[in-house]
Amino acid sequence: MRATPENLAELCKEKKTETTKYFAKLRKKTPKKLDLTMQELHDDEFEKFDCLTCANCCKTTSPIFTNKDISRISKHFRMKEINFISTYLEKDEDDFMILKQAPCTFLDESDNTCTIYDVRPKACSEYPHTNRKKFIQLTNLTLKNTEICPAVYNIIEKLKKNVPL
Repeated sequence: MRATPENLAELCKEKKTETTKYFAKLRKKTPKKLDLTMQELHDDEFEKFDCLTCANCCKTTSPIFTNKDISRISKHFRMKEINFISTYLEKDEDDFMILKQAPCTFLDESDNTCTIYDVRPKACSEYPHTNRKKFIQLTNLTLKNTEICPAVYNIIEKLKKNVPL
């Protein structure tokens, strides 16, 4: 069954233990072409999945804001960086700069678009990270993202079928 924003929580609950075990085996026995496989699965899924129908990532989590992100976005708003930080950001327990609130301040909830899309943080432009090189290093993050993004859930379920362990 394909995940949707409506059924994601239930599907994740059913598959969490299985997926956790799968990733543990995958880390021990990583296929040589895993990154290529992930790129293909990612591309295939995002031909079908429209993020604007969901935006759960923007509604529930915060990206990490790098110094470059802060500089670029504050320039976009014609704000001093210190004012941008004090208005929108805070440090998390790992000392990363993240948004003070969820949903994202820059999410237009009427249509799930991003009001700063052209200058959005790098973490947002790379999300959900399923097409990144050295994917094997991102399995813990990906496991968390299966609970946030239906597309990630669908990609990982296909990975389990295409690369059985």
